[in-house]
Formats: sequence, structure tokens, C-alpha cells
Amino acid sequence: MDQIKSIRCWLIFFIIGLLISGITAFPLLWELEILNNLAGTGSSVEKSFPQLSEWITKVYLGLKETYSRYPFIAYGTDWLAFAHIILAILFIGPYVNPEKNIWVIEFGIISCLLVFPLAFICGLIRGIPFFWILIDCSFGAIGIIPLLVVRAKIKKL
Repeated sequence: MDQIKSIRCWLIFFIIGLLISGITAFPLLWELEILNNLAGTGSSVEKSFPQLSEWITKVYLGLKETYSRYPFIAYGTDWLAFAHIILAILFIGPYVNPEKNIWVIEFGIISCLLVFPLAFICGLIRGIPFFWILIDCSFGAIGIIPLLVVRAKIKKL
């Protein structure tokens, strides 16, 4: 596979990841209800991972109560979803012309790195459990991999 095709494959993978992250932010309460039923308090997961099950149930109940009393709060996650979708569109530039748009890849790398301070600072301020902060950090850690590969391949062109 030549360099351009390889770059495009990596970028499609990254774009799809951003789109999925965005689209799944819309039905958040429904998804959390399913997750709570599968892994929340009272599930079989609770025996092996009690803190995780407790956290899932706490988040589900908090979101359920908030949405029922203040449904406009969901508008915030709608904008989160929108931002992910817009960022996915941004990566079409490097897909079309990788050399000219390497700055988009570097922007993405910086964004992935900034996930870490945001997750640790805001997570601790907001009382997010440490294990969940690490899960949030995994998005930056996983996202940066295809971008570093793409950047290296563009530099070889």
C-alpha cells in the first residue's frame, strides 16, 4: 500500500472514531440506562467491580433526574456531539491533501495531549473517580496513535 493510501486509511479510522464519539453523545440517557442495566448496581458486574457499578448507577440516576427536571441541560451534550462531528469534518483536509494540511494532524495531536490535563484538573475538581479519569484519558492516548502514524507518513512524502 502506498503512503497516501495508508494515510487515508488511518484518517478514515480516526474520522469514524470522532463521528461515533459525537453521535453517541446525543442519546446519552438512553445509553446510560442500558449500561446501568448491564453493569450498574445490582448487576453481575458489581461483584467484580463494585466501585465501577456504583459509579455507573450514580451517573445514570444523576442524569435521569437532571434531564427530568432540567431537560435543557442535554443541550450541552448536543453541542459536545456537534463539536466532535465538526472536528471529524476538519480531518477531511488531510485526507484530500496530507502535505498541505499537516497542521490539522498536529492540531489533533495537541488536542489529544490536552485531554490529560483537562481530565485530571477538571475531573478532580468535579469529584470524578480516578479510574474514570483514566478512562477519559484513554481517548487522548488512543486518538494520538493514528495521528502520530499519519504525521510520520506525511513527513516521509
